[in-house]
Order: sequence, then structure tokens, then C-alpha cells
Amino acid sequence: MNERVAIVGVAQSRFAPRRPEVNYAELAYEVISRVLEETGLSLPGDIDNAVSCSHDIWDGQTISDIGITDVIGGHLRTEEKMAMDGSTAVFYGAAGILSGEYSCTLLLAHTKMSQTNRNIVNNVAFDPIYTRMLGFDYTSAAALQARRYLYKYGLKREDFARVVVKNLRNALLNPCAWNGREVTVSEVLSSPPVAPPIHRLDMAPDTDGAVAMILASEERARAITDRPVWILGMGTSYDAHYLGDRDLADVKALREAAARAYAMAGIRNPRRDVDLVEVGEEFSYQELLWIEGLGLCGRGEAARLTASGATAVGGSIPVNPSGGLLSGVPINVAGLNRVAEAVIQLRGEAGERQVKGAQVAVAQGHSGFCGQHQCVVVLGT
Repeated sequence: MNERVAIVGVAQSRFAPRRPEVNYAELAYEVISRVLEETGLSLPGDIDNAVSCSHDIWDGQTISDIGITDVIGGHLRTEEKMAMDGSTAVFYGAAGILSGEYSCTLLLAHTKMSQTNRNIVNNVAFDPIYTRMLGFDYTSAAALQARRYLYKYGLKREDFARVVVKNLRNALLNPCAWNGREVTVSEVLSSPPVAPPIHRLDMAPDTDGAVAMILASEERARAITDRPVWILGMGTSYDAHYLGDRDLADVKALREAAARAYAMAGIRNPRRDVDLVEVGEEFSYQELLWIEGLGLCGRGEAARLTASGATAVGGSIPVNPSGGLLSGVPINVAGLNRVAEAVIQLRGEAGERQVKGAQVAVAQGHSGFCGQHQCVVVLGT
């Protein structure tokens, strides 16, 4: 068995609301060619296997990886598809290397949200007998979770709006982000309501894009790069499927996934031991909820933490210095992008959004409505 896994290369595509000039294979090639060039590796000789992350319904076809098989090096070779968030692809790829089965794995996540309708796609995630027929989607479910969170801890919509203000400002410093801008709390509150208390600016926008990453065993990593970023810990957990079977403000699955990742990484106090955090906030309130689930503050305290400036780029525990998902990152790609942004920070390559002295980072991704499945990855230099 291998003892450690490193991330030796990352590449992100140009994110945009629409990328009609490229098909899926061309979008995948955009990032795969760059990550291979960065690491000096080649397909097929230097890569043992490949893991792709996409979803049939989002791609509008069954076997959604079929269009990128050749580009990812899967022709007559190992290529596995994961129909979950990209963070889980990191977990899966790292597990394969830790087992000793592989020594170098190429990861890819791709989605073109512009080619379908998120409400229709997300409705399919719900149980077909009881809840799908009610018209539920991730946005309406998120509205229920946001309301529960507001009620349980006595929060206000202004608390959610501050997350939007911070992340869209951070996005202005990120050359990969397309939705960066200066907005005020009042502008967020007065943006069109979608599913109250969620308004338009509280939601991550539809985006097309892809991310590629290469994982390697410790021996291979040291031969590939002198700047490996190590996966120190990782954990996953599922919560109940039915919304009524869980307290939506409890984030049990995230707390369990984080506990496993922290134990593996030897982290006892994440607020003290972690330098920055990248979380997947499809909706503004989720950043606050996920911060609490990651143990960076007490339950119901994330709003005050954000208002204090602690989660800003220059704060004591920066959260989403990249701009997060609100800056424009596709679903499925989101978690791999969180890990990639953390790697860029730990390499000291984040430019104007760089967190000074960053040595340990946490990346969080989720899939399913209201964060049903959670994945946490701890990274370090």
C-alpha cells in the first residue's frame, strides 16, 4: 500500500455562462492538455487510470463520459465515471492510489449547465412516488433549509447577503471567475426573489466549465514535482434522503465527514490548525451552515464570524477566497474546483487572492439536495 497521495497538477477551464464554441470533448481537452503540460506527463504511458465526474441528466445523454473517453485516455484502458460531486472523485482517486492499485490518476469534472434546465434536472433527484410530483428541486429544498436555519438560530437575511458581498468581491481577484462584482447588502436583498428567503443573488449562477487534476503516490509525486500538495485527510458521509427525516440546520453528514477527515489528518482544532477553507455554497446561506459543520465555529455563530471579517481574505480564517460557487462554477465540477483552488493557495500561486503563509487547507463538496452527501478533504504542503 502507498502511504501518501499528492496532488501534482491542476488546471481549470475558462468558466462562463455559456461555452457554445466547444463540445464536451473539447472542453475536457482544454484542461487535460494543460495539466499534462504542467506536469510533463503524457497519455497513456504515464497515467495508470482516469476518473471522470459528470452526470447523464446534466449532459442530456446516457453514459455521460462517452464523449470524453478518448480525451481522458480511456480508450481500451481504465476509465471510471462518478456521477457525484468532484470532491468525491478526489476521494475515490486517492483511495485507489492508497490501495496500491494505481500510482498516478487523472481526474476530470465537466458540466455545461447552459444546455439544460436546473429545475427539471434536480427534480429527478427526488423520490418519484411522494416528492417528485410536488415539483421539488434543489432551490425549493434549499429554501426550506434556509428557513429552518433562520428560525433555529434567529438569523436574518442580511447574514446571508454578507456572504454574497464577500464572495463576489473575492471573485474580482480570481481570473477564472466570471461573476465577480461589487454589490451591497441592500442590492442582494432587493434582487428578484426565487424561492424566499432565497433571492437571485443568493444563488450560484448557471455555468459551463471543467477542471482536471492529477494525483500521484508519494514516490511518483516526488519525481514529478518539487511542489506536491499532500492529501492529509478525507472523509465522506450520507444523511437521510427524505427532507422530513433530518433537521435541515443540523448538517449531520458534514460533521461526520469532517470528523473523519480531521482524524486522518491529525487536526484537533480546525479553527487553529487550518489556514483557509473552500466550501461549495450553491446558495449563500450554505457557506454559513457548512462553516459550522466543519467546526470552525459554534452552531449558529457563522453569521457573526462572517460579519466580523474573519472569513475575508485577510481574516483569521479565510473562507472561499476564490469567490466560491457564487463566482460561477458548474455543478459536478464544484468540489474538484474547491480542491483545485485550495491547491493553488497552498502553492502560493493565488495572486491577489493569496492567503499569506497558507500551509493547511480544507475543501468541502456535496451532492444531493440540502447537502445530503458530504465530502471533506484536508490538504497540506
